[in-house]
Amino acid sequence: MSRFPHNKRKIFNDPVYGFISITDELIFDIIEHPWFQRLRRIKQLGLTHLVYPGALHTRFHHSMGAMYLITKAMFELRLKGHDIDEKEFLSTQLAMLLHDIGHGPYSHALENSIVKVHHETISLLFMKSLDEHFDGKLSMALEIFKNKYSKSFLHQLVSGQFDMDRLDYLKRDSFFTGVSEGVINYERLLNMIEVKDDKLVIESKGIYSVEKFITARRLMYWQVYLHKTVIVAEYMLTRVLKRAKELAGNGEKLFATPALNFFLTHNYTQKDFEENRHIPEQFALLDDYDIFTSLKVWVNHPDRILSTLSNYLVNRKLFRIEMQNEPFEEEYIRDITARVRQKYSLDDESTGYFVFHDVTSNYTYHPGVDNIGILFKNGEVKDVTEVSDQLNINLLSKPTLKYFFCYPKGVV
Repeated sequence: MSRFPHNKRKIFNDPVYGFISITDELIFDIIEHPWFQRLRRIKQLGLTHLVYPGALHTRFHHSMGAMYLITKAMFELRLKGHDIDEKEFLSTQLAMLLHDIGHGPYSHALENSIVKVHHETISLLFMKSLDEHFDGKLSMALEIFKNKYSKSFLHQLVSGQFDMDRLDYLKRDSFFTGVSEGVINYERLLNMIEVKDDKLVIESKGIYSVEKFITARRLMYWQVYLHKTVIVAEYMLTRVLKRAKELAGNGEKLFATPALNFFLTHNYTQKDFEENRHIPEQFALLDDYDIFTSLKVWVNHPDRILSTLSNYLVNRKLFRIEMQNEPFEEEYIRDITARVRQKYSLDDESTGYFVFHDVTSNYTYHPGVDNIGILFKNGEVKDVTEVSDQLNINLLSKPTLKYFFCYPKGVV
């Protein structure tokens, strides 16, 4: 494994964990690559800062933090006698470092409007291109990322119900939002990590920390990730981008950066991304600045839908959102829709940009899908829900559904 001379060691000062040391030259070269540096310009939590003003941290922060945690986890497993050779160690670090490299700006809104290709697909394409660029040095990292490598527990560290991705984003997002319910004792969890029959497990004395991890995840979803104001902002952004793409598709001249214009004026499929190297290279030029700069200019666009929605987002004049556990009555939806149509003088097609309803759901813990196993001293492994006296399996194993209805304020 290629290493820097001692006096060339690179150190990043992370606000959550402190100093993160980069001792491998390949890792540093990848961090320095423009595709990875792009993550500095993409916020981890999209529009969440409209609710929690401190949530301005980036996917660069998160990727570095997740790599730090997976490094600590592998050191712990080595101490417990598990064989992870130098190449496997480095490759797992790389798989973790690059797991989010395919995220676009405001990822969910983008994937539902302009670039309808999932970010994991794009991450894999970027990793394959980087593997070529670095002469095949990422081949094992790709196998681990795709769960094709012989040691499955390495993939579970990267992606699973208890992985370093989740461990970092819970810790980091709670730190930057100030939502203390998401605080978890990551050091305790990493000290309790083990491998049994090629599966990642947690020693039984760490069960309370696992319970806290699962509970924190549930609370963070409804207080941060699926906060109703975050939902309405994201759906408004989706509609702005859809309108922009519709106008561009009809030949309307729109201000847009070259990278954004490339995707506004074309409809590329996953197959297109896979077969034409130029398309993911254009995607690699997109970041938050492309989107928000365009929104600021669109505020003054002659199209009333585009300008109104852009103005509302730029100046945080967000729609009203109602949220409940049951679907909304059709009569109520029709009544609000009619009021909005009349107030804004809209036709039926345009009204859909200003009135919308949907349902969101979240699995806190999905039994049967890469379970979190608890390892007892006699060697037996049981799912955490079987042995916990704190977790309600009926609550955790079913998706929590929330129905929401959005429309401009001042209508009712």
